[in-house]
Amino acid sequence: MEDTEDTGVAAKAGTVGAPGSPCPMPVTFDLAVDWKPDPVENDPDDEFATLFGQGPVSLVCEIDAKPAGNIAFLRVWVGADAGADTRKALEAFVADGAKDRKDEAYRETKAGKFAATEVTYLNTNEFLDEPKKERAFAVSTPKGVVIVDLGGFDSEEHEQMLPVYELARKSLRTS
Repeated sequence: MEDTEDTGVAAKAGTVGAPGSPCPMPVTFDLAVDWKPDPVENDPDDEFATLFGQGPVSLVCEIDAKPAGNIAFLRVWVGADAGADTRKALEAFVADGAKDRKDEAYRETKAGKFAATEVTYLNTNEFLDEPKKERAFAVSTPKGVVIVDLGGFDSEEHEQMLPVYELARKSLRTS
């Protein structure tokens, strides 16, 4: 993964989110080198539909780092109503996705030109060998709340992928 030393943001290699991209979404952001977006198709009537929802949002795109040599991904979730409170949406997202967590910290920030809420926490569920760092941000768009979260194999991988997450957060714009 290439990284620009002065900003802690990964080098741009493309975009995702605009109409015609692999994952059309309410937002567009820059992608890091070799990260591959894949749309997630979810039929709400399917017996496995609940696997694609977390809190008030549904998974619409998974951006895979395996082609870049890492076991990590950015996931993009969309849902809730336009204008919904991003902190409340993010709190519900975290509560549904990490039943056992600690050191949960929320802060108001920016994602591109959007006002955003960001959360960091340690996922501590029984299936993990050790607590794992997690991070996500939420923005409200005219088409609903969008949550972007960074997933990785463990906390070390999470730290290595932060420049990719920062690239997405800082380059976020309306599609």
